Amino acid sequence: MKIIVPMAGRGSRLRPHTLTVPKPLVPIAGKPIVQRLVEDITRVCGQKVDEIAFVIGHFGQEVERDLVSIAEGLGAKGSIYHQEEALGTAHAILCAKNSLEGPVVVAFADTLFRAEFMLDANKDGIIWVQSVEDPRAYGVIKMDEKTVITDFVEKPQEFVSDLAIIGIYFFKDGAKLRGELQYLIDNDIKEKGEFQLTNALENMKLKGAKFYPGKVEEWLDCGNPVAAIHANKRVLEYTDKEELREGLEKINSTLIEPCFIGRNVTLKNCTIGPHVSIGNNTCISNSTIKNTIIQNNTQIVNADLENSMIGNNVEYLGGTKRVSIGDYSKIG
Repeated sequence: MKIIVPMAGRGSRLRPHTLTVPKPLVPIAGKPIVQRLVEDITRVCGQKVDEIAFVIGHFGQEVERDLVSIAEGLGAKGSIYHQEEALGTAHAILCAKNSLEGPVVVAFADTLFRAEFMLDANKDGIIWVQSVEDPRAYGVIKMDEKTVITDFVEKPQEFVSDLAIIGIYFFKDGAKLRGELQYLIDNDIKEKGEFQLTNALENMKLKGAKFYPGKVEEWLDCGNPVAAIHANKRVLEYTDKEELREGLEKINSTLIEPCFIGRNVTLKNCTIGPHVSIGNNTCISNSTIKNTIIQNNTQIVNADLENSMIGNNVEYLGGTKRVSIGDYSKIG
């Protein structure tokens, strides 16, 4: 089994937090989004993942080393491919064409999920979906009475289905997918100016491939600060809370669980939580903080924060507000 993770976009909706790092490396409950994503996929695959291939922009060698390390931490080979120009989902996946062999999961790295199903690798394909209240903003699927997917409908304005595609796909034969993607590129077949994966899925379906839904319990978008803060809250609620909290110095402070606390964190005269994640080497004093993500090497003093997101190497010196502050900022 292989996992292909297209993640070349810089994540403009998550700015300023993506000005210095790509969106999939922004932490949720102490781990990068992409790390949580591939860990969750590995769990539902039920079989060994041999390779994780990341399709990225030019993010630098440090990011590439981090991604390879994430793959190796799961016992897989880490591969790096580059997408020079944003030309659509089909183009992004095809950038990893040398890894499109055998069973493959394709996962776009701006979403997290919870699922109880185990992937059936004998099926031609599985499309991860979740029921949504308003499907007009999503691509959705239609099924027959045997739960075989019959149609992929992009942003239907009239109701056809409430099962939204969340951006994770399984293909039994990666080489067949590669062939259909290459066909789109070679024949310049585009939708709205881009090469789309849904066109390749339609072609595979017309040639006899049967796709089935993989229904997830919860789908967590991480595409903007509000969504990322909500994802952080939900992940904290259902993950193991037994981290060691190495080097935590807690002086006259209260932790209201669930929280994630990184290494060498100092809390002085604080009430922290619930639903707070704090990165390594961060110092917080005389503050009350709820439902907030704070990254590494940051100092916060005299703050009353809720529903906020603060980056790395930030100095925030007082305030009562909801804030979204990028890396290397000083406020107050």
